[in-house]
Amino acid sequence: MDPSPVPKRERTDDFVYLTTTGRRSGRPHEIEIWYAESLDGRSLYLLAGGGTRSDWVANLVAEPRCSLRRMGVTFGANARMVGVSAGPGPGLLSGEAIGAEEERFAREAVFAKYELRNPGLASWRDSALPVAIDLAARESSAPEAQRREADQA
Repeated sequence: MDPSPVPKRERTDDFVYLTTTGRRSGRPHEIEIWYAESLDGRSLYLLAGGGTRSDWVANLVAEPRCSLRRMGVTFGANARMVGVSAGPGPGLLSGEAIGAEEERFAREAVFAKYELRNPGLASWRDSALPVAIDLAARESSAPEAQRREADQA
């Protein structure tokens, strides 16, 4: 049985749309971002070139609950930093360090997916902050007409 909540036919797209909650405004903020999928398909990995200075990362530090839209399907999700030693406290920085193996996988998976079409990403791979988005159940699906419209864009 395939453990991924994302249908296999939808795993080859280049972008996902991550919606975070603004740390000051409380309003939703959506970004388009590159990603790679974990081996079990239950998490997606993102790399933040600006590290914790990236607005979307700062939003996730304040509130790790987020949503992720992929090919017109929206999932509830929770974010966590990968390979970061975290201390006690609320938000994304609390909890245990995830481990060097997952950090290496996250960096290499995102890099490998995009490097052939975008040469010169090695320094980004090595310096960016890896963030895991752990997917929950599917929240909603775009109507078929919206999906076709998105495919044509």
